[in-house]
Formats: sequence, C-alpha cells, structure tokens
Amino acid sequence: MSPPEGCDVGLRQRFEELYLAHYPDLLAYVRRRTDSPDDAADAIAETFTTAWRRIDELPAGPQARLWLYGVARRVLANQRRGESRRSALALRLREELTVWDEGTPITDQDTVRAAFGRLSPDDRELLSLVSWEGLTAPEIATVFGCSHGAVRIRLHRARKRLARELDSAGLDLSRYGSRAVKLAEGQS
Repeated sequence: MSPPEGCDVGLRQRFEELYLAHYPDLLAYVRRRTDSPDDAADAIAETFTTAWRRIDELPAGPQARLWLYGVARRVLANQRRGESRRSALALRLREELTVWDEGTPITDQDTVRAAFGRLSPDDRELLSLVSWEGLTAPEIATVFGCSHGAVRIRLHRARKRLARELDSAGLDLSRYGSRAVKLAEGQS
C-alpha cells in the first residue's frame, strides 16, 4: 500500500516508513480480532488509509505505533457494529417475510410477483426504493438525479400501473385497501 503518486515526497516517505515499520504488528493485531482474512484485509486497509489521510496529525516516533493501534481498534469496532446491524436487519427481514408468507395465500404472492415483473424496470426500481428501501420522494429524487415533483409524478403513475396489472390479473384489490382499488380504476 502506498500513497498516491504526485504527493509531497516527504509525506510519502514518512508514510512508507510508517507502513513498513508497523504493518506486521498491526496485521497480527487485526487478524487476532477478526474471523476472516477478508475482514482483516479490510481493517488493515482502512487503518492505513486513515493514517494517510491524517498523516499531518500522526504523532512522531513510538507514539505513531500506538496511534495506529487506536485507529485499528476503532475500525474493528465499526466493522462489528456494521455486522451487528446487517445481522439484525437480516433477522428482521426473515421475520417479516415469514409473517407475510403466512398471511398471504401463495397464489396472491405469485400474482403480485408476476404483476410486478410485468412493470418496466424503471417502475420496478422506483416502487422498490419506496417499499423495500423505505426511501422518501426527496431521497429518491437525489438517487435518480431529478426533481422531487418528477419523482412524485413517476411514483403515482407506477403505482397506477401496478394496480392495473394486479386488477387485470384478477387479484381482489379491496383486500389491500380502498387506495389500491382507486389506483386500479385510474382515480387518485
């Protein structure tokens, strides 16, 4: 790992000396605290990336090694928190899917899946960002690179198209509320 080309020669040399002097110890530290070589590699890379970004703040002499250990410790803590969030999310999604699977007859699931699949890729992406990712219209506008108003119009039209697909497939939309029926009928 080395800093980008074209950077200050003194900073580059300092970083390379720091890297060569402390990489083995930091790698051993990180490997003892991770379960996979990939996690260790990510942690060590993030540690030295932080060292490069903050090279001017890095203490001199033996204190640099301790500073790097502190960075590595925080990087590992962030990795653990991220993994905990991902695990909690996966558990929550499994629970939600179990409830949904138990509450919706299999034929309805297949019908909804097929109707959703008949929508354009843009409509599917838009509806997915709202329903599955929980993004708001302003957030989707940022993702799509368009105005909030354009997203609201696109979302309204995509919902109408999905409601019509579901209605034409013979799904009883009244089970999903009066809004679904109104959308299928072309009302707002």
